[in-house]
Amino acid sequence: VQLQASGGGLVQAGGSLTLSCVASGRIFHINRMGWYRQAPGKQRELVAVTIHGAPTIYADSVKGRFTAPRNNTDNPEIENTVYLQMNNLTPEDTAVYYCNAQIVTRTAYNYWGRGTLVTVSS
Repeated sequence: VQLQASGGGLVQAGGSLTLSCVASGRIFHINRMGWYRQAPGKQRELVAVTIHGAPTIYADSVKGRFTAPRNNTDNPEIENTVYLQMNNLTPEDTAVYYCNAQIVTRTAYNYWGRGTLVTVSS
């Protein structure tokens, strides 16, 4: 199983950026999927997580600005793609963003994708 994230880059404050993350491999089910971020000198923190059958959870700092939809056009029962649509970005959003998923193959396991850097200039 792999998580492949993409979409990072440089954007001006007030701008928008969309990240995407695709889970691939022998997947039976995805319990949860979402995004964390780690700013320089800070601990990794939750940004948004989608849990199967429940509303998406967002960090207070991104509520109203970020959304994290999921889909899978090939198999809607396994939503293996999660996006992070980021609007009204601020320099405080500058961080390395990591995709995370709890994926069930034979057992449930927590997977991390390689980080993608988002830089917001003032």
